[in-house]
Amino acid sequence: MTKIFDGTRRRFLELGITAAACSMATPALAAIPRFKGVRAISMHNLHTDEKLHVTYWKDGKYDRAAWAKINHILRDHYSGDSCAMNLRLMDLLYDLQRQVNNDKPVEIISGYRSPKTNMMLARASDGVAKNSYHTRGMAMDIRMNGTSLPKIHNTALKMRRGGVGYYPDSQFVHIDVGPMRMW
Repeated sequence: MTKIFDGTRRRFLELGITAAACSMATPALAAIPRFKGVRAISMHNLHTDEKLHVTYWKDGKYDRAAWAKINHILRDHYSGDSCAMNLRLMDLLYDLQRQVNNDKPVEIISGYRSPKTNMMLARASDGVAKNSYHTRGMAMDIRMNGTSLPKIHNTALKMRRGGVGYYPDSQFVHIDVGPMRMW
């Protein structure tokens, strides 16, 4: 039987997830309303060519086994390091995909980045923040086949749930669950 996050700090810790595990914070779990239904996401990591379709939330609870798969596909493709991705980030991605009416797999350019990888990329490019939310499991660089980058960008901005960056030359949109900002 698959273990389910029940939204309590005790259950969160029993599952072996601590606050030190990147950015997963228990307050975000405790604030989740008890809804009926499911949230599923499909992803395609363009660097590893891995694909995933997973139901990560059911009836108000996060599924631990599904979350492990999400953390794996969003790992640092340079180092292989992974991180417990922020729960709000996946909910943002799920809602964004629904807002743009696209049910195709989300193409992942970048998910988690280890601090070492991030520093390497920051030295090579002005477009990489030294204190990136990628290093905390709170950011993703994405695109969606069949949906224009401007539409993804504008929709994410209207949602007002974190940072949104538009990179037309590199063909992706950055989303994160940090403070609201845009570039």
